[in-house]
Amino acid sequence: MATIPEISPGKTRIGWIGTGVMGASMCGHLIDAGFSATVFSRTKAKADGLIEKGATWADSPKAVAEASNVVFSIVGFPSDVRNVMLGEDGALVGAVEGTVLVDMTTSEPSLAVEIAEAAKAKGVHAVDAPVSGGDVGAKNAALSIMIGGEKEVVEALRPCWEAMGKTIVHQGGPGAGQHTKMVNQTLIATGMIGVCEALLYGYKAGLDLPTVLESVGSGAAGSWSLSNLGPRIMKNDFDPGFFVEHFIKDMGIALAESKRMGLSMPGLALANQLYLSLQAQGHGRDGTQALELALASMSGIDWRNR
Repeated sequence: MATIPEISPGKTRIGWIGTGVMGASMCGHLIDAGFSATVFSRTKAKADGLIEKGATWADSPKAVAEASNVVFSIVGFPSDVRNVMLGEDGALVGAVEGTVLVDMTTSEPSLAVEIAEAAKAKGVHAVDAPVSGGDVGAKNAALSIMIGGEKEVVEALRPCWEAMGKTIVHQGGPGAGQHTKMVNQTLIATGMIGVCEALLYGYKAGLDLPTVLESVGSGAAGSWSLSNLGPRIMKNDFDPGFFVEHFIKDMGIALAESKRMGLSMPGLALANQLYLSLQAQGHGRDGTQALELALASMSGIDWRNR
């Protein structure tokens, strides 16, 4: 096994690929913790805030890796992960022996294994570490980080994990982090149906929804989605903490993995169909809580103008 670098603020040079809704906050926390950073994003303007904090811009994932000891990525789709990690101008091309590649995108477990194998052949370490907690968790450095990879490498990265998250769990070898995220997304998918239908019921019954949430939010019916996204739904705030189109991607991965394992997942399949309907109505770039709009429309209710 290649040498595992000592990772610490002020010493380790980090790279960051993808500065979107979550990535910008996550990289910002690492800079605040004392790490120097080199960043790349498809849209340079999205990295302006990090550059103002002292980050250096690079023109490609390869260039990011050439300037870094540890390279993080959080992009949109598995095809994006493949491009920024394994592409002709990808991070692995620019990585030297002992470099650590950390993909924090929710992606395919099989791709995580492929990246790990390609990295190992070059003496590079690779870790898959998808996260949960959305934009709020990213901003508050309170993410749940689900990690797959070599135990020693995962532990060496602890100063980075602790700068970004609160729940940090090593799940196993390459791909284990991604499989755990599929469990997470399955729970959220069906849970969001319950949250949206319950609020729809409360509205139609003439109840005061904030008062209802006060009663049910702290009991057995409570959930993160209800407490954090329920108030947004009531206020017609459908801005993305997590994009609908990315959630559809995640459910597609989970359904494909389920099929491969011979599992029947009817609840997940239903959620996937409802979200596809929501996307078809033009809400692919809204947050997952916008499911309320699709469910309300099924009952002839214009939720925004209720």
